[in-house]
Amino acid sequence: MKHSPVVHIEERTARLTILIDPRKKAVFERLCAQEDLTPSQVVRRMIRAYIEERTGQPWDPSQEESPKRGGSVGRPPLKRRPSRA
Repeated sequence: MKHSPVVHIEERTARLTILIDPRKKAVFERLCAQEDLTPSQVVRRMIRAYIEERTGQPWDPSQEESPKRGGSVGRPPLKRRPSRA
């Protein structure tokens, strides 16, 4: 009998809003539905994989880093574009 890996559900959530081409969004939603997954589930998996790739360590929600200002892991903060007033 093969066991699936245990996936821990984070207790707290935060909203991430992204802009995406409507055609890509439609294809992404269709592909997610084919796997009986929500787009949020797939994005969370991709984010975990990215964190693990960049840090070289498995994701452990109990070891969360405190948010840093401008904070991306291992990179300097992005420079902001001047506003178009």
